[in-house]
Amino acid sequence: MIKAANLKKLFIEKFSQNPLIVRSPGRVNLIGEHTDYNEGLVLPAAINKNVYLAIAKNNTDKVRLYAIDLSDSFETTVDAIKKTDKLWPDYILGVIEQLQLNNYAINEGFDIAFSGDIPQGAGLSSSAALECATAFALSTLFELHINKLDIALLSQAAENQFVGVNCGLMDQFASVFGKEQHLVKLDCADYSYEYIPFKTSDIKILLLDTQVKHSLASSAYNERREQCEEGVRLISRHHPSVTSLRHATEEMLLKYVKPVDEIVYRRCSYVVAEIARLQLACEDLKKDDFKAFGQRMFETHEGLEKQYEVSCKELDLLVQLVKGNQYVLGARMMGGGFGGCTINLVKADKAEEVAQQVAAAYKEQTGIEIPYYIAEINSGTSIVDLTQASYGQV
Repeated sequence: MIKAANLKKLFIEKFSQNPLIVRSPGRVNLIGEHTDYNEGLVLPAAINKNVYLAIAKNNTDKVRLYAIDLSDSFETTVDAIKKTDKLWPDYILGVIEQLQLNNYAINEGFDIAFSGDIPQGAGLSSSAALECATAFALSTLFELHINKLDIALLSQAAENQFVGVNCGLMDQFASVFGKEQHLVKLDCADYSYEYIPFKTSDIKILLLDTQVKHSLASSAYNERREQCEEGVRLISRHHPSVTSLRHATEEMLLKYVKPVDEIVYRRCSYVVAEIARLQLACEDLKKDDFKAFGQRMFETHEGLEKQYEVSCKELDLLVQLVKGNQYVLGARMMGGGFGGCTINLVKADKAEEVAQQVAAAYKEQTGIEIPYYIAEINSGTSIVDLTQASYGQV
């Protein structure tokens, strides 16, 4: 990762143009896991890990891209946008395609160089950050005046249709709508949202990376979606108004699903409980009750482990290692499951100490040395002002 000021210097050296620079953050999701595709609620936040992107028109029809951290380039033209045999350009090209499909005038060439400090493969949505940075930068450069929701939706469509990853909107929404000292309570049914205060300098977000990703992840994700849909089908025979688990109750599950399929019942019961738990967690935060909020994170992990069954022994171990630690308020697995990170709420002045202790204990039991990341809640996608130290010291 290079400093934002150096990004400008490198861009000028490479492309002989003075660029616009934007940043777009990665995200964490505090609570509300596997609820998005059930029209539920999620509670993400943008974090202080970012993609920084420099852009300028080049007075040709060429689109020239440079991935600084990979020391790799790609070139095409504005009327020849198609998938590449590399992956990284596709996140940018997919956004260009979406803009063109939606009749935004991207009909002259431009140059892009980008760099980032969002850890790859840790479930912090570096791809969504790159997509949102691209959409926002192009909107600004070509004066397209695209609103924030459409920037998120266009970026999601790029990942779904061009890259080929069937993600929900949460990652892109959090990247664009992030707000300092706040979480975003997003309703995945209609994209309405509310900012929930997370105003504390006493707590840090600690991410512990298991360094494993089991091959079950994608097949199990599809299977869980199907099981949730089956639960809705069983209920909707009796309650046609129930079109997703968002509208289901535990009583309905007990009456119409449990007698038919115990596994489907357990999956659906977790989702219904998690949607309710998120709403209670938001009330905790409005009262600055971080202890109660943290307890709900532990409950979420238990549900993901025992009912939804998307955890793994490495994730469970990391959660067990912090349970009972006086400096850790809450912890759970984060993301699709079967590997990746746990997210932990830790007393700020003890975050480093806790991380090192847990990493040492984890290595002792698994033989695996793990990275960890200490994150703070940050604002969403924006233009970088190099006169501001907060963005100059990247």
